[in-house]
Amino acid sequence: MMKIQLPDKVHGIIETLIAAGYEAYAVGGCIRDSVLGREPSDWDITTSAKPEDVKRIFARTIDTGIKHGTVTVMMDHEAFEVTTYRIDGVYEDGRHPKEVTFTASLEEDLRRRDFTMNAMAYNEQTGLVDIFDGIRDMEAGVIRCVGNAEERFTEDALRILRAVRFSAQLGYEIAEDTKSAVRKLAPNLKKISAERIQTELVKLLVSDHPDYLRIAYETGITRQVLPEFDLCMETPQNNPHHCYSVGEHILHAMLEVRPDKVLRLGMLFHDIGKPQTLTIDEKGITHNKKHAVVGEQMTMQILRRLKFDNDTIRKVTKIVLCHDQEVGASPAGVRRSVNRIGEDIFRMLFDVKRADILAQSDYLREEKLARLAYIYDLYDEICRKQECVSLKDLAVTGSDLIALGVPPGREIGVILHELLEIVLEEPERNTREELIRVYAERRKCAELLP
Repeated sequence: MMKIQLPDKVHGIIETLIAAGYEAYAVGGCIRDSVLGREPSDWDITTSAKPEDVKRIFARTIDTGIKHGTVTVMMDHEAFEVTTYRIDGVYEDGRHPKEVTFTASLEEDLRRRDFTMNAMAYNEQTGLVDIFDGIRDMEAGVIRCVGNAEERFTEDALRILRAVRFSAQLGYEIAEDTKSAVRKLAPNLKKISAERIQTELVKLLVSDHPDYLRIAYETGITRQVLPEFDLCMETPQNNPHHCYSVGEHILHAMLEVRPDKVLRLGMLFHDIGKPQTLTIDEKGITHNKKHAVVGEQMTMQILRRLKFDNDTIRKVTKIVLCHDQEVGASPAGVRRSVNRIGEDIFRMLFDVKRADILAQSDYLREEKLARLAYIYDLYDEICRKQECVSLKDLAVTGSDLIALGVPPGREIGVILHELLEIVLEEPERNTREELIRVYAERRKCAELLP
């Protein structure tokens, strides 16, 4: 019998419910993750006890979803969701059942779940309950719906995107009947909120297989949630620097950066403006001038549409705008680029530029990588020396200028930027004494002018 180590508090809740005369099991994703040898992020419990029974048995509970049978049990400041076995009613909005019916049957409860690997339950008395062969599918590396795939996806359209997300996270294939249902019902994703789409998309992108977004394209999912990507998949690049379509280049580039949300989103959108800026010269060579500028605006619109937070939008759009910009291969050139782009984004740009190069053709690849490495070394030295690259590092402040008699207002900003220009070129001059001397000299010269 398969043995799963339940946390003490989860085991305690289950044993308490069993002692009171009810069935109870840990269920769903926590069992899947345990089988995979992963640490579950949370533990859900299913039981034959009705919500009022759960509330009677445990001293501290919260009515989190009592209409759907869910009560949160508090154990020493930890929360555990305990849900009554249920059969879902009609799904009128393609996401939530209009009503649920409580049942005494664990099998009926498991039957309503999305995928076989998520329809397993466990307690230490009974062992693993795997009515729908979730273990077999996991051993085969297959994502398969419980029962009829079209029914599962019609009930909750978000499951369509979850199928691809789980596939990307686990490296599993999607069973053919499940994939066919995805293709057929992908338009139902229009019923799903942008926030839910965003959550699943990010989980897919930061997985080990972000390139499985290709499956989302092939099954019609991106046509519903990210149609701009479809255009990229259909836009060729006949250019010495490239060997893939725009979309395939994006997929390969995502594989070349670490699984950080901002970096993966940056790679997803870095060339999103290429279809809109495509031109073909008399030799048949494709060009995409200003694609970064167009892409920045498109990325902002897409991220807002998907309800991303402002900080993510700021960082990703900046990466898209700057990913193709040249950085001067000199200390002063690097300092100016850091000042223009921003310190928080500049270091990320090395990852982005490197991934961009590695997803291109072999043409001049070694030269491009060598130049990038040289610039990175320059930047590393700038950081080591803590050289000034922005106003916050400047040795004088607005308060210093006011003390010297400069009236508060726009003039202070103008003077500070003039001093920063000097320091970006000659970082050794970033001392309070030197910059005050420079300011005093310039003011003296200005006063001598007729």
